[in-house]
Amino acid sequence: MSVQVVSAAAAAAAKVPEVELKDLSPSEAEPQLGLSAAAVGAMVPPAGGGDPEAPAPAAERPPAPGPGSGPAAAAALSPAAGKVPQASAMKRSDPHHQHQRHRDGGEALVSPDGTVTEAPRTVKKQIQFADQKQEFNKRPTKIGRRSLSRSISQSSTDSYSSAASYTDSSDDETSPRDKQQKNSKGSSDFCVKNIKQAEFGRREIEIAEQEMPALMALRKRAQGEKPLAGAKIVGCTHITAQTAVLMETLGALGAQCRWAACNIYSTLNEVAAALAESGFPVFAWKGESEDDFWWCIDRCVNVEGWQPNMILDDGGDLTHWIYKKYPNMFKKIKGIVEESVTGVHRLYQLSKAGKLCVPAMNVNDSVTKQKFDNLYCCRESILDGLKRTTDMMFGGKQVVVCGYGEVGKGCCAALKAMGSIVYVTEIDPICALQACMDGFRLVKLNEVIRQVDIVITCTGNKNVVTREHLDRMKNSCIVCNMGHSNTEIDVASLRTPELTWERVRSQVDHVIWPDGKRIVLLAEGRLLNLSCSTVPTFVLSITATTQALALIELYNAPEGRYKQDVYLLPKKMDEYVASLHLPTFDAHLTELTDEQAKYLGLNKNGPFKPNYYR
Repeated sequence: MSVQVVSAAAAAAAKVPEVELKDLSPSEAEPQLGLSAAAVGAMVPPAGGGDPEAPAPAAERPPAPGPGSGPAAAAALSPAAGKVPQASAMKRSDPHHQHQRHRDGGEALVSPDGTVTEAPRTVKKQIQFADQKQEFNKRPTKIGRRSLSRSISQSSTDSYSSAASYTDSSDDETSPRDKQQKNSKGSSDFCVKNIKQAEFGRREIEIAEQEMPALMALRKRAQGEKPLAGAKIVGCTHITAQTAVLMETLGALGAQCRWAACNIYSTLNEVAAALAESGFPVFAWKGESEDDFWWCIDRCVNVEGWQPNMILDDGGDLTHWIYKKYPNMFKKIKGIVEESVTGVHRLYQLSKAGKLCVPAMNVNDSVTKQKFDNLYCCRESILDGLKRTTDMMFGGKQVVVCGYGEVGKGCCAALKAMGSIVYVTEIDPICALQACMDGFRLVKLNEVIRQVDIVITCTGNKNVVTREHLDRMKNSCIVCNMGHSNTEIDVASLRTPELTWERVRSQVDHVIWPDGKRIVLLAEGRLLNLSCSTVPTFVLSITATTQALALIELYNAPEGRYKQDVYLLPKKMDEYVASLHLPTFDAHLTELTDEQAKYLGLNKNGPFKPNYYR
């Protein structure tokens, strides 16, 4: 056998160029092979692997390595294992590399000590490598799956996603109301899913802080003055990492806070745990029932020895609960800050009826909320929410967007850019004209309900999509809501005996008709982006800073400045919020000259827009 190998080696050596016949030291010989070090390492495994193509007698085959050890396990775990198929393919397809391999064998036979044992060793390497490959295919598969599962589990706990908030499956069955939990300081004045998730939530809060420059700047500038010293703020908003940054900023400015969630699906459990660990009384978890929702609000408000003097609301549920259950509390409450269309509408109703007994700040209609949060946030998060829940491709799909306010404008712009055919419904002639001039066809919902693939509501109204509309939808039509309230889609009408509900995944339900037609309902008609996906942190920084300034303004306002009515944030504050975010973009404002300011009738330092500007 050795004679054949020598002949092959001699034939190979005869074809090698003269340049490669020079005497070289072993360390210098390797680069002359024309292979990279990585390729050579892949073809010659550390444990003695060789070419998988070369046949070998069964008698020379080494015993298979034991479980969890030996070359097969090393091949499964080392980066070089990923390069083996590539190296093998090179040797099969490229004659040059085949030639170089024979040359290596010839040189091994003519060793300095005159022995001829290298060729058999090479054969053994080939056999062993073949066994390694077989062992990789047979044995480590189970181990590999276990490692992959562990890897996925770990990445899910480290990543940021409100669509799949980190949860411990071991306690999913138990309601947080039935648990006795304490933080590291011994406090139990909170109710969250699992206090042990606090470490993960803290990481998410730290990430959010990097994208919320205005709040961090406000925290530094006003921390010494403590403008909210003595403030007792009860809040009801979405509990996300961005809200946590706001709450901790309010705390740094001197306020005491108690918090509940304004949406039963939008809470990030790990963030709620981090806040509870930091000492904030938080009562919220993802997937609350309706009873849980009101219980959490009551736990925030009804506490012995503590009474709120400020309200921060999102949707009006907290304000409604206090009016209904604890009306005497308004004697000490200095003001309400509300950030949603629905909540502001309720405040105006109370004001009109003469039942609003404290000043209220309408943050929703401030310029920094309308032009940024409502528009830019929804323009990005609508696609994120739909993709995460349905994996749908948007190109060519027919979509109807109900409402062309700032939220509707953001949704339409995003879907149009993705190639969707977008229809718009609208009651306001001005918004309707804007939709037409932006290139969208204005329709009534009844005209297109049979043909559209996606229905999106963003009006802030009720019964925008009724049972009649739902009955006429095509099979597999996706129905979702981007408005604050869950009243826009008549979900209650779908809970009847003749319809079957089928849970597909978290926040995704199939509602099946008797004839087999089904619609895809997202988040049970609640707010899609915060229930099923994430929202851009930077945009929420703008809204959160506006809320913080509104609280500071109402809390520190001298008596008589604000009456029992609803007010817009002063434009000076709007402009201040915007200016705090400009350094992020390395933006430089142009300053008016004295002559220009006099010509326009403005102060050089603003405000630059009248209070009625939106």
